[in-house]
Amino acid sequence: MTNRPEPRVTIVVATKDRWGDLRQSLPRHRPHPVVLVDNGSQDGTPERVAEAFPEVEVVRLGSNAGAAARNEGVRRARTPYVAFADDDSWWEPGALDRAADVLDADGRLALVAARVLVGESGRLDPVCAQMEVSALGTHTPDPGPRVLGFIACGAVVRRAAFLAVDGFDPVVFFAGEEERVALDLADAGWSLCYVPEVVARHVPSTVRDAPGRPSLITRNRLLTALLRRPAGVVLRVAADAARSADGRRGMAAALPRVPSALRARRLLSPEVEAARRLLDATDAARPTGA
Repeated sequence: MTNRPEPRVTIVVATKDRWGDLRQSLPRHRPHPVVLVDNGSQDGTPERVAEAFPEVEVVRLGSNAGAAARNEGVRRARTPYVAFADDDSWWEPGALDRAADVLDADGRLALVAARVLVGESGRLDPVCAQMEVSALGTHTPDPGPRVLGFIACGAVVRRAAFLAVDGFDPVVFFAGEEERVALDLADAGWSLCYVPEVVARHVPSTVRDAPGRPSLITRNRLLTALLRRPAGVVLRVAADAARSADGRRGMAAALPRVPSALRARRLLSPEVEAARRLLDATDAARPTGA
């Protein structure tokens, strides 16, 4: 009898009312262990998953915790590394073994940001195109360019490092939740790298909440700045938001969360703030649509 190697990566999926997507994506996660965290689904998702995929550990939160639901999945994982997936995404064969090898090789690497291919055509996600030419560069022995952001469904994290920075933020809740995690990991001395050899696929669900997303992104950009950036940056983000109707809606939506953000406010180290400013300047100089 052949002994199987101990798994190194657990896949954590947070979901809400997406059984139709999960029944397509969950089989693609095998043979990796999977923890599915349910954000209070009303469509019977937890029961359906438990029946159809008994190998999946199902965690029922009972209410919607947003992106922070993934934190519970990470706590439940029993492997050194965790890969995130959405209910409409999965990892290419061999991708997670490659990510684990990269993390094994560098004890200061906290996060591997994958190349995310979108849709049936497999087009490159624009965020990955930006990470590929990151102004932070590649430093020996990094496996790729250093980054201060990532796409959640295309990230593999060192479990201990992720939990040490408290995971995803309940203040930000959902959409753009990655930035605060990335900033805190870097501030704690970890490196984060884009590794295009690690590939995730994302075929966006037909069940989407796109109409309110621009204002939600603005809300969370402002809250993230308030959580970690100097006052001048917060004011600049607010001024940019005020120029559009979506931005103004995002600012209004941020107001009830401002007290919580202020209680958790902590400025980044000068080194990490300088790196973030470099990326800000690069983004500002990039032509629209690039």
